[in-house]
Amino acid sequence: MRRPGALGEIVAGRLRQAGHTVAVAESSTGGLVSASLLAVPGASAWFLGGSVVYTARSRREILGITAEDVAGLDPLTEAMAAKFAEVARRQLDATWGVAELGIAGPTGARYGHPPGISVIAVDGPVRRSATIETGSADREENMWRFTEAALALLDEAVIMSLKPA
Repeated sequence: MRRPGALGEIVAGRLRQAGHTVAVAESSTGGLVSASLLAVPGASAWFLGGSVVYTARSRREILGITAEDVAGLDPLTEAMAAKFAEVARRQLDATWGVAELGIAGPTGARYGHPPGISVIAVDGPVRRSATIETGSADREENMWRFTEAALALLDEAVIMSLKPA
């Protein structure tokens, strides 16, 4: 069994050391990204908040994402995830925003994507994005793999931001 705190400990240490903060907007990970960060003692110093924005309604009501915000962006793209990360960061005035949007499974999306795909973005001093394709329809396994990828991408961005120019 995975231990959520173990996944977040490394990036949490970097955030704490740098004096940075983070806000999370996640979809198919169902709160696992936030839980992995919040399981680390002292998270209140750098974790400003997170939301599970699984539906269009929650995206609108919780994040305030409007149709205009995502006009011209295709669903399940790195550009869409980047917009969500930016909105999450700005909404809580965090150093970093992390967003994950995906299809955990066992079925695909109504707009044609198969299960096992996630797009992840980090917005802040460094912007990064990635597409994860597991090739699996195992919902829980995909949720954990997407979570691991989101935390790794955040860690990579924080490391890049700390390197001298």
